[in-house]
Amino acid sequence: MLGMTDAARPDFTPLNRERLIAPGPVEVAPNVLAELAQPQMHHRAQAGIAKLMEAREKLTRLLGDPYDAVITTSSGTGAFEGALVSTTPGGAKVVNAQAGKFSERWGEMARRFGYDTSLVAKPWGEVLDPQEVADAARGAHTLLITHSETSTGALHDLEAIARAAKAQNPDLIIIADGITSYGVAELRPAAWGVDVVVSGSQKGTATPPGLGFVLFSPEVQARMIQNPERGFYLDMTRELAGQKAGNTPQTPAINLIYALSTALDRLLSVPLEVLWAEQRRKTDALIAAGTALGAPAWAPRTSPAVAVLTPPAGITGRQVAAQLAAMGQRALPGQAPHEDTVFRVSTMGYADRYDALAIAGILEDAFSALGVDFERGAAVQAAWNALK
Repeated sequence: MLGMTDAARPDFTPLNRERLIAPGPVEVAPNVLAELAQPQMHHRAQAGIAKLMEAREKLTRLLGDPYDAVITTSSGTGAFEGALVSTTPGGAKVVNAQAGKFSERWGEMARRFGYDTSLVAKPWGEVLDPQEVADAARGAHTLLITHSETSTGALHDLEAIARAAKAQNPDLIIIADGITSYGVAELRPAAWGVDVVVSGSQKGTATPPGLGFVLFSPEVQARMIQNPERGFYLDMTRELAGQKAGNTPQTPAINLIYALSTALDRLLSVPLEVLWAEQRRKTDALIAAGTALGAPAWAPRTSPAVAVLTPPAGITGRQVAAQLAAMGQRALPGQAPHEDTVFRVSTMGYADRYDALAIAGILEDAFSALGVDFERGAAVQAAWNALK
């Protein structure tokens, strides 16, 4: 591991609090974790049914639009798969807009399912062009797009893309990967024309991994496929009908649903505009701290979910991540093939603006250990300026 040797490591390092400062899984609040310590509950009991309905209603409020939520016992990838096969018939034309690791995943998924798949792509770190995506979606059945690209730190202009695509193709179904934008970035699917939003528990909702969310607009529900040929466990038509009635066709991770409902209370304690603005400020603080250390943001239009920073010349993303790990701080390098190009830090989850200041100080220690020359306090000051 590159970074501090045992001999050079400060003697206080064992006293450091270990932190998850990666873009998922994220820190979870103690009262949310306490929900998992209850005696085992039953999902068919009245209390379990009520908790499912409560969590679904809170997920809709967090979206800010009257979409119907389905909670899946899966990752966000499983939820996305269910959304795709339950809205898009076999052989249909599917357009995948991609500019990073996770948006590429949806194109690979569509190809494996045998859809007539076409791509509109930009290099990693760049943002998608709305008109280019709209032109590619002419005549398509479904558009797959990622709002916040966790691998690059880019926030694509989903509003402009959806509006342009629907102007050319009003019948287009738009499925948006909101895995790191839901509950984090401004997201107004009804106004923008986004039909389906997909997310997962281990990101903005600050719950342990294991749940996926699919939120369906009222309009797209009329177009969902009965008994999709590629879906059984992930048959969202059946799942949605069941969950509207307080049932799940399969056994859900009811313990996690209890935890989710509690976690959502914190996010819903303020108006969505306040939540979005504070998430933006926290990540702007991380980006300002990185910039002060010679590690600016990679993307030109940054996501409030994650700061993806390019280290100074002579230092790699893997070195920074390894140095942080040696200090008990779990961040991430870039996704392959860009492990050395960038490193990624985040304040999604159970974190506040003061955690952003702490991460700025942690980055100063890490960069000092890696031999970077900078004025002590510069990153913390830059972060504080961004938070004001």
